[in-house]
Amino acid sequence: MDKFGKSQPVTRVEDVRFLTGHGRYVDDIAPDGSLRAYVFRSPVAHARITTLDVSDARTAEGVHLVVTAADMVATGIDISMASTLAGNRDGTKGANPKRPVLAEDRVRYVGEPVAVVIAETLEQARDAAEMIEFDYDELPVAMAIAAGENTIHAEAPDNRAFDFGIGDEEATNAAFAAAAKTVSLEVGDNRIIVNSMEPRGAYAEWQDGRVHLAFGGQGVWGMKGELARTYHMEPEQIRITNPDVGGGFGMKGFPYPEYFVLPYAAKETGRPVRWMSDRTEAMLSDNGGRDLVTLAELAFDENNRITGYRLHTRSNLGAYNGHFGQMIQSNLFARVLTGTYDIQTAYYRCEGFYTNTVQVDAYRGAGRPEAIYVLERVMDRAARELGLDPLELRRINFIKPDQFPYKTVTGENYDVGDFVRVMGHAERSADFAGFAARKAASEAAGKLRGLGTCYYIESILGAPNEDVKVEFTEDGGAKIYVGTQSNGQGHETVFRQFLSDQSGIPADRIEVVQGDSDLIASGGGTGGSRSVTVQTNATLAAVASIVEGFSEFLAGELGVDASDVRFDDETFRADGSNVTPTMLEVAQMAREAGRDDLLSWQQTATLPGRSYPNGCHVAEVEIDPETGEVICDRFNVVDDFGNLINPMLAEGQVHGGVVQGIGQALTERVVYDEDGQLLTASFMDYAMPRADSVPMIGFDFEPVPSTANPMGMKGCGEAGTVGALAAVSNAVQDAVWDRGIRQVDMPFTPQRVWAMLEGDAIAAE
Repeated sequence: MDKFGKSQPVTRVEDVRFLTGHGRYVDDIAPDGSLRAYVFRSPVAHARITTLDVSDARTAEGVHLVVTAADMVATGIDISMASTLAGNRDGTKGANPKRPVLAEDRVRYVGEPVAVVIAETLEQARDAAEMIEFDYDELPVAMAIAAGENTIHAEAPDNRAFDFGIGDEEATNAAFAAAAKTVSLEVGDNRIIVNSMEPRGAYAEWQDGRVHLAFGGQGVWGMKGELARTYHMEPEQIRITNPDVGGGFGMKGFPYPEYFVLPYAAKETGRPVRWMSDRTEAMLSDNGGRDLVTLAELAFDENNRITGYRLHTRSNLGAYNGHFGQMIQSNLFARVLTGTYDIQTAYYRCEGFYTNTVQVDAYRGAGRPEAIYVLERVMDRAARELGLDPLELRRINFIKPDQFPYKTVTGENYDVGDFVRVMGHAERSADFAGFAARKAASEAAGKLRGLGTCYYIESILGAPNEDVKVEFTEDGGAKIYVGTQSNGQGHETVFRQFLSDQSGIPADRIEVVQGDSDLIASGGGTGGSRSVTVQTNATLAAVASIVEGFSEFLAGELGVDASDVRFDDETFRADGSNVTPTMLEVAQMAREAGRDDLLSWQQTATLPGRSYPNGCHVAEVEIDPETGEVICDRFNVVDDFGNLINPMLAEGQVHGGVVQGIGQALTERVVYDEDGQLLTASFMDYAMPRADSVPMIGFDFEPVPSTANPMGMKGCGEAGTVGALAAVSNAVQDAVWDRGIRQVDMPFTPQRVWAMLEGDAIAAE
């Protein structure tokens, strides 16, 4: 690993392709002659289906097929979608109602797929969908994140899907009873729509008895397993591919109903079938994110040290369990429950509820942003009530460097950290010393200014193991087959760069191959800030195997012992020999010697532990009390990502994550009416952040190398979002505190902030 220190900000190689319009996304590569699919979706949030007559649609011009749940069931297909269940406090599992690929007897949210029309053109499919006779008896709608009488599933009579708990409840209650001071705050975390630049899409085709499903996703092996289960097929009968993908953010990481219908339609029609979502369809049917309310309480001793932490969360799951929906606000939230603080006693309870809305699942950070948001909001409130500087309260309670490795109350093993040093760097970078003057200038202009801090930690998620294959090609280059999947993060650049750094193979002679279940045995895809850490760990193992195998081959060629051959400074060397071939040159020697066994190397490697990225975000906002407009005027981040392969890519990931956090904090909010109709189903009503919503983001590193992997890395993909939410919210709270306002909740839109300043509680909702 001597050369790892060469960490260089290499420019992304894939950007030339993307920026010149040569990206190959799923809608670009659908086979010629593909039929088009259009999904007929429920127009109501909750109803019993009384009539579903598709006979007229089946005879419409250009229509080849109309698919219903009954059609798929009649051929023996298992149309139920799988999900992972949380554990309940009583030791049982959460509710597991059937989620059908297409609605059967009831619909449970606006946008639920009911039937799929397959036609020569998309226009013909849409026209035919208008001919479907769909009658229903409406049922009472459940929209509250609470137990209720309007039952959505018989398996959850009060709509409670699970009741999760972790920690020592008795000890935590005792800590609160003995506390010198307690602080509480209820925090809402608004639902968002992911709105990746490229909407979801897929196509399916059958060839020689095998099905090929291509979709814009975050990995291929999970979908392969689910399709095999659904269709009762052997895995080798299925090929799954992901082409270029225009953003995923967790939302594209899971199976969706359309992906199960397309193979059926392609087989029935004998033609490839393609489907592409439009934007409103995506807003109605893509998994949402966040949507929870938490009551958080902290107990302190007389020295302002935390003695207990108690939380009760109510989480919205939507109408069904998402793939990991029950896990997000239970297990994943708990991963970083106590953040960076030395909290010995804590208890977390989370209740998940079904509502007549689209499913909620992973969104950038998946549980960790939600947990840190709550903790850092209540820490800021505690600092105010204790009369302390927010940074000082954090310093008092940080886990100290000599306490690592540190086991949290929820069982996480933090390997390293120096939180005081990182926060001190952020304090200087954000110019805390100059804030008073900036605030005075704002006040002179009739504006309010606030300063907010968040210190976050997150845990990388996903499988700790990953596969890789390195293949030496006839043209004198190499291919690296990876088990992760780029959604725009720059994987092609970083994986080429890392293999080049470790092997000496010029980066421009390396091709990255991803997203094809036929080309590599298994993989974990992208998600949970795992990709670069786990993939480079596997690459290290592959390079070690190549060096060992090539050394033995060279020893035979040179007539020396294998122990005399070494690989350093990008070449092989042997004592007593002037021959110093590169890895590519040894590969060519092996090819000429007929040693094809030395030209392809596959490895699986497992990380010894998770890494824990952490850092400090500082936001400054300025508020116009006349209009309620909130401007995020300054934003600074100092992160501990351990060792970095490509600082430029890491900074890009942080910038993107911060913008998504600022978007949720200032503008984004999903709104349903009391009947379950989505009121924010277009960009006219759903406010995505724009360039003028975001300041230039100051960014710096304060690395403490991880001991949990040989590279000393810590994942960075979700860190920006994890820290941004609380930093902006705490800044808004700081700005309005002197106005007597004690409760602020995202998003801080002009109307909501103006109403808050005017004391109009109803308008502020």
